[in-house]
Amino acid sequence: MPRSDSDPKHARHLALGAEGEARAAEHLKARGYRIADRNVRAGGVEIDLVAERAGVVVFVEVKTRRSRRHGGGEAAVHWSKRRRLVDGAHAWLAARRRPIRRVRFDVIAWQVEPAEGNREPTWLMTHYEGAFDASD
Repeated sequence: MPRSDSDPKHARHLALGAEGEARAAEHLKARGYRIADRNVRAGGVEIDLVAERAGVVVFVEVKTRRSRRHGGGEAAVHWSKRRRLVDGAHAWLAARRRPIRRVRFDVIAWQVEPAEGNREPTWLMTHYEGAFDASD
């Protein structure tokens, strides 16, 4: 049965993903990247973040997890997801008529540790720069 945005569990899942993407964008900006695009569809693929710094266009997949039961977020970026992201990157570049430049594919994985007592949850991030390339 398809999920509905009115399903509270699915809505929490979407909100967690959006929070992870916002935090990832802030992480990149703090390191001198310019965010060129967010949640853009290109070539039928959703690209979470497109960032630029020092002549490099970086396509970023953001994965946020509350549990490591199925592995960390980076485990979800398997070969077929990588292939789709590469296709989306080609479409994004072509739509903007940008010459082929230096391109990189990063993964930012968030692990959200549950809150204890009155504390906020703890967000742990791993940024995999150059996590894969177009030949993967």
